[in-house]
Amino acid sequence: MRITILRLASVVAGLFLACGLVQAQTRAVPESKAQVQLSFAPIVRETSGAVVNVYATRSERRQNAGMEEFFRRFFGEGGPSVPPGRSQSSLGSGVIVDLAGLVITNNHVIENMNEVKVALADRREFEAEIVLRDPRTDLAVLKLKNASDLQVLQLGDSEALQVGDLVLAIGNPFGVGQTVTQGIVSALARTQVGVSDYQFFIQTDAAINPGNSGGALIDMNGRLVGINTAIFSRSGGNIGIGFAVPSSMAQVVLNSARNGSPNVVRPWLGARLQSVDGEIAASLGLPRPTGVLVTSVYDKGPAIEAGLKRGDAILAVDGQPVDNPDAFGYRFTLKGTHGQTPLTVLRSGKQIPIQVKLMPPPETPARNPVRVSTRSPLSGATLVNMSPAVAEELQVDISDDGVVVADLDENSVAASVGFRKGDQIVAVNGERLASTKDVERLVQRGGGYWEMTINRGGRVFTTVLGR
Repeated sequence: MRITILRLASVVAGLFLACGLVQAQTRAVPESKAQVQLSFAPIVRETSGAVVNVYATRSERRQNAGMEEFFRRFFGEGGPSVPPGRSQSSLGSGVIVDLAGLVITNNHVIENMNEVKVALADRREFEAEIVLRDPRTDLAVLKLKNASDLQVLQLGDSEALQVGDLVLAIGNPFGVGQTVTQGIVSALARTQVGVSDYQFFIQTDAAINPGNSGGALIDMNGRLVGINTAIFSRSGGNIGIGFAVPSSMAQVVLNSARNGSPNVVRPWLGARLQSVDGEIAASLGLPRPTGVLVTSVYDKGPAIEAGLKRGDAILAVDGQPVDNPDAFGYRFTLKGTHGQTPLTVLRSGKQIPIQVKLMPPPETPARNPVRVSTRSPLSGATLVNMSPAVAEELQVDISDDGVVVADLDENSVAASVGFRKGDQIVAVNGERLASTKDVERLVQRGGGYWEMTINRGGRVFTTVLGR
């Protein structure tokens, strides 16, 4: 079985109960024509106009073959091989959530694309600009250009959903046109799905297929409760296990877009966490594996100020239980970056409340970005100083060593030889890097021999590259 990222993007029971069709220990048949004709059509009419098709395209050029060989030789991976002029395209769905023309969709629908068009249910088409991308939730926000007379779908409360609630999925599967499917909420708080950093998905058996990605999951009040994102499948088609990002997380992303932020700013804890397995649970005196274990605390941050210690187990965020780091990240992110939030912490066998300050990760030291243009293996890379904000943004561990690759030009030497965003350059030609000023000084020396020490995801290695 595998997770397939889609290239896309409680009424029946309630009605039956209301009509007397479900009774304890009995069966019944419809007693009138009206009961036979019960339908989801009114909800679909009120909501389908807000669900759109998203078309994204991009032209690509083949990378230099020699640089691809560097990639394979030094990093053990093959670089992309794209014929000249090849056009890449993506098809998905989206939801209009604001009369100003804001559309929320999946990031993977528009990822690496440079042209985006949106087609409405009434066949009007608009160009769209990308307002915000958030790969960590796999969500993105678009803005329609010169659009008017729009139908908007209101966000519902995904936190109020229960397993068994009826839902509708609306999207454009396989590009056949707008399609509505019906099912139930099969499960909540699904983590370990392998789709995004903030995994806390709604699972549904409403049919979702490639092209549905970014489409709407709607409750029986006609409110948007999820953004359809992925399916679990053997073949790439629907088998009744679909996943949607909850509307509560979509609201966080949407708020950032409305505030003019190009990125989603999340609260920072300042601690490293890991899941609690059976062995750890037994050592903590827990009856079952639950919560997250604090494995280290940053020496300056909300965690240490609140009194969190290594070995503490965080069991809940503001009363909401958490079973793993994904669940903690989701619950903590929903609290925003202002004020405080209570954590329930297990320490020495006792549960204690701890108030943690909600704040964004600090930019200390300043990034001082340096874009390398001098002829070297780092040419085309933008390097920045490490800080909690950079570590959070790039999802790397905070380290006092080196500088971080924050960005790469698409067809640059640095990208071709295998550098990645998030790589920490620890040393160049045996000289350790303390800041981006050291990078400027070293690359200006030039030369044909470059010994690079790199920290990638905790694995430190040294390689020699030609210029």
